Order: sequence, then C-alpha cells, then structure tokens
Amino acid sequence: MHITLPELALVLLVGPSGAGKSTFARCHFLPTEVISSDQCRAMVCDDENDQSATADAFEILHLIAAKRLKAGRFTVIDATNVQPEARKSLLKLARQYYSPTVAIVLDMPLAVCLERNTQRRDRTLKDDIIRAHRGQLHGSLQGLAKEGFRQIHIFNRPEDLDKLKIIRKPNRTNKKSETGPFDLIGDVHGCFDELLILLKLLGYRVSHGGVHEFEVYHPDGRKLVFLGDLVDRGPKTPLVLRLAMAAVKSHDAFCLSGNHDAKLIKALQGHKVSLTHGLAESMSQLEPESEKFRAEVAEFLRTRPSHYVFDGGGLVAAHAGLREEMHGRDCGKVRMFCLYGETTGETDEFGLPVRYPWADDYRGRAMVVYGHTPVIEPQWQNNTLCIDTGCVFGGKLTALRYPEKEIVSVPALVQYYLPTRPI
Repeated sequence: MHITLPELALVLLVGPSGAGKSTFARCHFLPTEVISSDQCRAMVCDDENDQSATADAFEILHLIAAKRLKAGRFTVIDATNVQPEARKSLLKLARQYYSPTVAIVLDMPLAVCLERNTQRRDRTLKDDIIRAHRGQLHGSLQGLAKEGFRQIHIFNRPEDLDKLKIIRKPNRTNKKSETGPFDLIGDVHGCFDELLILLKLLGYRVSHGGVHEFEVYHPDGRKLVFLGDLVDRGPKTPLVLRLAMAAVKSHDAFCLSGNHDAKLIKALQGHKVSLTHGLAESMSQLEPESEKFRAEVAEFLRTRPSHYVFDGGGLVAAHAGLREEMHGRDCGKVRMFCLYGETTGETDEFGLPVRYPWADDYRGRAMVVYGHTPVIEPQWQNNTLCIDTGCVFGGKLTALRYPEKEIVSVPALVQYYLPTRPI
C-alpha cells in the first residue's frame, strides 16, 4: 500500500492521543519536516504536558509552519487536529502560501488508543480525554472533504500502517534540473509560417512529412519553451499544435497553458463558450480534422502546467507572469494568475480588464519570462521580460535565448487579426 504526496504540502496528522501520530511521523518524514504541538509546548515551558502553555505552543507552531511554507518546504503538523476549528486555521495558513493540504487520519480503535496511552512513559491522559478526542474526530469526519483538503487518507487498522509507503511526487512545475539552454517563444496564436521562420533562425531542424508528422530538434541540444496561447486568431492553428505536440513528445520542448488554450479545451469538450477573441477561427480550422486529433489536442492542452521553474530556480516561464511567492506552487490561484495575470477590477475604454503591473513590484532572484499582453518591443523590468510582440496583430514573433538573454524576432507576414485595443 502506498500514498503519493505533493513535494510541497501542509500535511495534518489527525487522530486522538494514542493513535500513533508521532510514531507515524518518525517513520515517514524527516525530523525537520515535523512540527509537534508537544514539542512546541515544551519549548514554551519545559514541559510538554503543561496544558496551560497550549495557546502559546500553537502560536509557535503556526509561526514555524508559516516560515516553512513561505520557503516552499514540506511541512507536517503532529497534533490531534480532531476539531474543525483547529484544522481551519492551518488550512487558512496553507492557502496564504499557495500550498495544498493533506489530511492523514489515524482513526484507530478505541482499545488500541487506550492501551498505547497506558504504555507511554512521558505522560498518560485520562481515558475520558481520549474518548472525547475520538468523539470530536467522528463528529467532523464526514465533513472533512468540504474543508478544502486536496487529499484525505484514512487508516483504521494498525497493520495497514505497517505496510504503508509514502511517495513524494514533484510538482509539474518543477523542472529545476533542466538547465537549458532554452529558447522561449511568445504567443504564437496560429502563426505557423512565422514560427517556422523563427525556429530556423534559432538553428532548429524542422522536418515534416505532410501535415501529420513533425520532427523538431536543435543540433546543440537547445530546447524550446512555448509560453502558451498557441491557438486562436491566426490562420494555421492545427499546424502549430502538431508541431508543438511533436516537439514536446520528443522531449525537445516544454509548453505552458495560455488562457486561449484553456478556453479551447472547454470548446472541444463540448462546454458552452462564446466563440470570441479568435476561438471561432480555431474551431473552424479544427473542424475538418479527425476526432482523434481533436481529442489529442484537448488532452495535450489540458495537461499543460501553469508555469515552469527551470535551472535550479533561476528561470520561471509563465504565460501571464508570476509573483515570486507563487513560484513552484501548484494550486488554483496560481494557475489563474499564470493564465490571466492580475487585474485591478476595472475595465478600460475598450471593455478589457485593466491589468495590475505586477512586474513593477517584482524583486525576485528568478528571471520571469512571459507573454499574454502584447508589447511593441520587449523591455526588461526588474528581472522580468514580456516577449509577446503581437505577431498575429501584424507585429513580430519573438524568442528569448537563455541563458544568453538574446532576443530574436521575425516580423509577421500578414496582419491576421485586428487587436481590440492598440498595442
């Protein structure tokens, strides 16, 4: 038996005293990953059994957990956590730092908990307290799923724990071991001809037999990073998709999700969406394609991560950019920021959302390269760079060579689509 946990998560061990939470923690997690309420109590008053120090102990527990989550560290809370209110404050803390939460519930039989309690050398609790813990656990167990945990694992028998293995799964965003060199490409939007010209200018070898077979590679081992929005508005979305999908499949490219890609998924899955902002063109171009290919496109786009962290954390690629505290996180709020950026809640005279200039405040060590909002020329700002230069609107298709920081662009062959507002 095994369970798979995210590499970054806040794990709550849940169960009455005597359930074996501390033993479980010692078996499966590093000592530095575990924050024990008993240890925090001892830190306050030299006695982990002194219940009068509980409030101060949990203040310390929350502080340490916050510091670990802020630093992107896997964190385990060893406390009873049987009351919804106790879990609520920890869940709120995890949301603050964009970390998924996991509940590992040790719902051991009462007899087991009572027997273990009598065998403890450090302290024993009254039986009524353990019964109360179990009552609180069972009273809130059915509502656990509604509290916001990404995963819930419940164990009822000690023998199940003896066979358990825990596997840590890296986040999809974690490509820190990939050191490049890379060529990051801004929003393509169906501009296949310009993409081919740019790839050849960057030194890539591109071959294709008809429209269905592509091979893309660089003789020097460079890799492509598509920043999302492969689709919509331009004339050859299916070809752009085929090329990108082939390059990703052969491990010669990485590809992010863009907001246009996300909307196309919904349309291909049969959801009711408005065919605006170029989606009508994509659907029209994909209509003659096989059902198999459309399904492959939907699955490919669906499985694209929100962003990538490359080169030991030195490079972050995201469609609409990303604030430093979100780097490497994998949750809904981070994904929404990556797809759409940050808005002020206002709209401009063209009816489009006013975007908050997050790059003005950025002070992170990682270089952030993004697209989404077209610019006439890429301009470095606080170690960030937007390389969407509006090819589909008659501008240019732009790539950033990393680590060289060299910008390479090719002009649009045609203005394929009129922008809603001037670039």
